[in-house]
Amino acid sequence: MFSDWYSALRRLLLIFSALLLAGWLIGQPALVVLVGTLIYLVYHLLQLRRLYNWLKRNEGAQPSPPPEGRGIWGYVFDAMYLLQRREREALLEQKSIIDKAQESTSALEMAVIMISGKGSLVWWNPAANRLLGLQSPKDRHQPVTNLIREPQFIEYFNRGLYKTPLKLNSPVKPSVMLEFQITSFGEGERLMLVRDISQLHRLEMMRKDFVGNVSHELRTPITVITGYLETMLDDRDNLPKRWVRPIEQMAQQSHRMENIIRDLLTLSQLETRSASKQQSAINLLSLLRDIKQDAEQVFAEKGQTFSLNCGDEHYLRGNLNELYSAVSNLVLNAAKYTQPGGQISLTAVMGERGLDVSVADDGPGIAPHHIPRLTERFYRVDESRSTDTGGTGLGLAIVKHVLARHDATLEIKSQVGKGSQFICHFPIERLSNGSEQNPEKPQG
Repeated sequence: MFSDWYSALRRLLLIFSALLLAGWLIGQPALVVLVGTLIYLVYHLLQLRRLYNWLKRNEGAQPSPPPEGRGIWGYVFDAMYLLQRREREALLEQKSIIDKAQESTSALEMAVIMISGKGSLVWWNPAANRLLGLQSPKDRHQPVTNLIREPQFIEYFNRGLYKTPLKLNSPVKPSVMLEFQITSFGEGERLMLVRDISQLHRLEMMRKDFVGNVSHELRTPITVITGYLETMLDDRDNLPKRWVRPIEQMAQQSHRMENIIRDLLTLSQLETRSASKQQSAINLLSLLRDIKQDAEQVFAEKGQTFSLNCGDEHYLRGNLNELYSAVSNLVLNAAKYTQPGGQISLTAVMGERGLDVSVADDGPGIAPHHIPRLTERFYRVDESRSTDTGGTGLGLAIVKHVLARHDATLEIKSQVGKGSQFICHFPIERLSNGSEQNPEKPQG
């Protein structure tokens, strides 16, 4: 490139030198240089016209060979032709990748939908026609909320919080249950994946119905058995001595069964009933104070110290009984597994993303490999220890469901031998100014 420029400069210098010499010989150097300059400009204008005409011919077509040129213009023509070819090859390669991506997504049973930054449909695969009733190309560039008019979807789409998938019935076939997952990318664009989960939904509903029905059916006979056993123990002085111990053990296990059934029924209600839209503003200090007092009474014999650190200005919008059940489960678990004389603290502070309610203890702690599974039903860190303390293995599952119904999450921190900390993260949207308070005491 530099050699071409140097050649062009040398050529220009020689031309003007010749013009000056010719002008000097005829006695008109200025006139000769002017005429030569005009001729030189006309030459370059002609070359620019050739370049313009060549570029015009190549718009939207395969690149044609460039015009013939000498010197720097020959280099310009060849360089631009090379750039055009590279651009065409890159476009063809991108088009090939896009075609393959569209061809592969067309074979998916899952609907794949691309949505612009303005919320309108850009592209979708054939599965979207079947699951959502979209019509191509009629619905292209239409707002997605005009085509999927379910209020829950419109709220989910506009809210912009896509961490949790949305489950809805298909607008085309109400018997089909769909799961919507949305991912943001680029400058406000969104990718929406929709899959048919009807079979999984039916199996889940069958499981929930089975657990709920069995728990409900077992509740009455277990209550009757427990009542008779307690009556017999009240008259233990008249019982044969060899019967006292077995009846005490049966009474203990029947109480444990009652607790399991109660927790299963609670879980069943949390899973099958939608969260009430009429929720009250709950004074967190009052709630935690009640939980602290109840725990102190239940575990008075262990001599543990319960501390509370919460300002009177914190209010949460939610269901009082559900929140009482969740936090109470955390506090009772901490007291159960903490040694006599231990310390349990309840704390509520504003964090980066909202309000954090923490329950901490200085008990034996939990090994790291157990923590991810603690909220699973019936999962126990130590089978024998849970049996001794009367645990059902359902408490943290209930906590997880209650927090999910309040848009909150549970974080667990623990070190073996140094205690545990359970933190409930409530988002800013759940905070309240204290209006519409619920004056009733939660039902334990």
